Amino acid sequence: MTDQGHSLRPSGRQIEIVHREQRVTVVEVGGALRAYRIGEREVLDGYGPHELCTAARGQSLIPWPNRVEDGCYAFDGQEQQLALSEPATHNAIHGLVRWSNWSVADREDHRVVMAHRLHPQPGYPFALDLSIAYSLSAAGLAVTTTATNVGPKSCPYGAGAHPYLTVGTERLDDATLTVPASTWLPADGRGIPLAEQPVDGTPYDFRAARMIAATQLDTGYTDLLRDEDGLARVKLSSGAGGAAVALWLDESHPYLMVFTGDSVPEPQRRRRGLGVEPMTCAPNALRSGAGLQILEPGSSFSASWGIEP
Repeated sequence: MTDQGHSLRPSGRQIEIVHREQRVTVVEVGGALRAYRIGEREVLDGYGPHELCTAARGQSLIPWPNRVEDGCYAFDGQEQQLALSEPATHNAIHGLVRWSNWSVADREDHRVVMAHRLHPQPGYPFALDLSIAYSLSAAGLAVTTTATNVGPKSCPYGAGAHPYLTVGTERLDDATLTVPASTWLPADGRGIPLAEQPVDGTPYDFRAARMIAATQLDTGYTDLLRDEDGLARVKLSSGAGGAAVALWLDESHPYLMVFTGDSVPEPQRRRRGLGVEPMTCAPNALRSGAGLQILEPGSSFSASWGIEP
C-alpha cells in the first residue's frame, strides 16, 4: 500500500490499493477512481496523476447521475434551482461532489473508504454523509456507495459512477459488447429521456454479443437482465482469446448508461474507452421521479457495482 503524495496534483492526494497484480488508484478530488491496472494491462481508460479529469472519467455522480432538465425540480412542495453545470444544453449534470475534496475514512492494503459531507446549498438544501468503499479481491474491484441523510427533513437522492472500460483496442469499433438490457431510453437533443422503448430491432440491442463497429452510444438502458447472483453484467471484449472485462451492477442499480465517447472534449480520446455508468435512478430523475430514492432523516441507502477483469 502506497500513498503517492498530493502536492499540486489536479486530482489531489493519490491513494493506491493493491491485491496481487491488481492496482487501483483512488483520488482525493471527487473520491474518484483514476486508474485500475493488472500487471501492465490497463482495465480503465482513465487519466494520469498530473492530468485534470475530463469527461467525468471515474467520477461519482451524487446526489443525481446524468442530467436534470433546466436544473430545476420540485420536492416537498418547494421549487429548487440547481446551477446549470452543462450550460450549452441548459442542464445540471452529474451531481455536486465531482470536484469536492474527499477524505480517507478507512484504509487497508486492498481497500479504502473515501468520505465526504455534502452540506445544504442552493438547489439542494439537504445534508448527506457520503462514503465510497473501493475493495480489491481475486474477483476484481468492488465499489459500494452509501448515503446517509444527516439533515432534519427528507431528501431526494440518486447516485451513479462513470468509469471508462478498455480492452486495449485502438478504437471501440473493433471491440465486442454485451449490454443485458431489454429497454432503452430515447433522449432529445439535450440528453433528456423521452420514453422507454424495447431494444428489439434497434441499433441499441446488444443483448447478444456483437461488435460495436460504427454504432454511436450515449444511451440509457433499463429492464436489466440479471444472472443467478442478481447482478447484471456489461461485457467488453477484444475478440477471441483477447482481453475481456465485465462491469456488474447490483439490484440497487436498475439503470445504466453506455457511452462510446464520440463527444468527449479531446478528439484523440474519442471512441477509445467505453463509458459504462451504473445508475440508481434514471436521467432527469429529480424531475421525473424514475428510480429516485427518498431518504428520511437518519436513513441510509447503499448501492454496489464492480469490475471483473
